[in-house]
Amino acid sequence: MSGFSTARQKMVDGQVRPSDVTDIRILDAMLAVPREAFVPASRRALAYLDLDLDVSEGESAKRFLIKPVVTARMLQAAEIRPGDNVLVVGCATGYAAAVIAHLAGQVTATESDPSLAATARDVLAGLGLANVTVRTAAAAAGDSANAPYDVIVLNGATEIVPDRLFGQLREGGRLVGVFASTQPPRATLVTRSHDDFGNRTLFDAAVPVLPGLERLAAFVF
Repeated sequence: MSGFSTARQKMVDGQVRPSDVTDIRILDAMLAVPREAFVPASRRALAYLDLDLDVSEGESAKRFLIKPVVTARMLQAAEIRPGDNVLVVGCATGYAAAVIAHLAGQVTATESDPSLAATARDVLAGLGLANVTVRTAAAAAGDSANAPYDVIVLNGATEIVPDRLFGQLREGGRLVGVFASTQPPRATLVTRSHDDFGNRTLFDAAVPVLPGLERLAAFVF
């Protein structure tokens, strides 16, 4: 095995499996997707560490691939099925979208940074993942053109209630992400039933907030 292949196996066996991720489809997808391909060359040695990995370039706002364990646990809770239509919000360079492409029928990934969106398109195309479409869009906007979605995955945290994203869920659809409106931040599963949205707390998780999903600054006298 190559060095990256060995690191990928260790990530799954040493980080993901011990965190109660038992869905073999997720484990296989994470073994199949080369995480290093989504990381700038200068940081590829960090690709398989248990951290939120900065993939931003130049003067752009900081953007991250969130921790592999958090991604895996949220995907397990979302229960993505082979025919599902999935939206990935804030995809950065596209790693989470690539993993989800192995689980779902169709994936739409949005990214607010045009440069990162272009990188995601190139990397995903290079891996032959033809069922993923990357669009440049604000995180809060989602992508109504391909709605409704069976599953929406936030590749980061939100400090606000993402109402527009909730509205793009299919009846019975699920949104999973880290909600940081309270402390500690918690990964949460939101399920749509008619026009009602129930939520279930999954686990505590601290990940970077997605640009556009920040809490508005309070006015101070």
